[in-house]
Amino acid sequence: MTLTLLVLFALCLLIGAPVAISLGLSAGLVILIHDLPVTVLAQRAVNTLDSSPLLAVPLFILAASLLGATGVTTHLFDLMRMLVGRVRGGMAHVNVLVSLIFSGMSGAALADIGALGGIQIRQMVHQGYSQRFASGVTIAAATIGPIFPPSIPLIIFATAAEVSTIRALLAGVVPAIVVAVALMVQIALMARRHDLPRDDVRPSLPAIRRKAWISLPALLAPVLLVGGMISGFFGPTEAAGVTVAYAVLIGLLVYRSLSLEGFIGCTRETVLATANVLFVVAAAALFAWVLTMDRVPARAGAWLLEVSENPLVLLLILNLLLLVVGMFLEAIVAILIIAPIVTPALLQAGVPPEQLGVVFVLNLMLGLLTPPVGMSLYMVSIITKMPLQSVIRGVAPFYLSLFAALAMVTLIPGLSTWLPNLVMK
Repeated sequence: MTLTLLVLFALCLLIGAPVAISLGLSAGLVILIHDLPVTVLAQRAVNTLDSSPLLAVPLFILAASLLGATGVTTHLFDLMRMLVGRVRGGMAHVNVLVSLIFSGMSGAALADIGALGGIQIRQMVHQGYSQRFASGVTIAAATIGPIFPPSIPLIIFATAAEVSTIRALLAGVVPAIVVAVALMVQIALMARRHDLPRDDVRPSLPAIRRKAWISLPALLAPVLLVGGMISGFFGPTEAAGVTVAYAVLIGLLVYRSLSLEGFIGCTRETVLATANVLFVVAAAALFAWVLTMDRVPARAGAWLLEVSENPLVLLLILNLLLLVVGMFLEAIVAILIIAPIVTPALLQAGVPPEQLGVVFVLNLMLGLLTPPVGMSLYMVSIITKMPLQSVIRGVAPFYLSLFAALAMVTLIPGLSTWLPNLVMK
């Protein structure tokens, strides 16, 4: 059954069918071929989508779109430039810091690039950075978004692996900061070696205060989100709703830049993005159900535990698997297929579920930086009109810091478990 499923899935991809169609069609054909109940198709799809944590996905997408429409990204960029622009390579540091802050609003790498990429790359090129270097920094920094809450991939992982969503989201806070620090350390070293540009004009203290005051509502959005979950006032789904309400309020009352037309445009984008994500979730649920019926998770788990019961060894095997899979499959698809298969064995071996979620997402985000399916590469190539080969050469040096961060997250469970354990005793 599994062989038939994989062959049909591969054939669908080869003829150019979208991934969601390939997943659902191959699963449906296997159900028909093996005379399984056809009603499973509707039941599994509906039951999978009937999930409270998944409701957070469209709400976070809408919140990020609304915050982007208010123009907060420009204010954040200007503030960070005032603070660190005088440092050599300062604009590259600004790129990373803004991505870290904006990740507390977007939860997705491509949303980060879409909202910030064009601004950041243009500003860096204007100051004297090469377009290739500016593109590389932007792509590398965008990996922070899907790790820091609100992380859509971590929500999907928690749903697929049946672990606590709020613990999975809180687990991403420290690793996201680790990734940001690793990138900034590498930028600092490259700045000395390549004599990267810096701002010549030192902004006055009153100007910094004014810009900080203007940017304060945007800076408070991640604080509201993470602080609310840490304090226990609301869970991930409620946090998403509160963030949407907050984005509307600051867009109407503070920045006064959110029009009715802009709001309708944001909701339209949210509907389209949500439809894409949830279509994949429903189709992958059918695919995973067929694998479960053929006892693939149980057999894979037994095989993994036969190889080793050492959690570190199993995590290294998982890293290799996910790095390869991430080169060919979208992150959400890979999580929905692989997480239910390997999670039981790794949890049994003693890997904390919070660490497992972060390892999953960080590995698959690296897949966005690698061909042939690296969507971040294609997106920046479209924004900058650069050849794909130049974009890849620009991001290649930053693999060093990203893999160093991945190694730290893999080797030090406390980076992922400290905050959830501290908050949810």
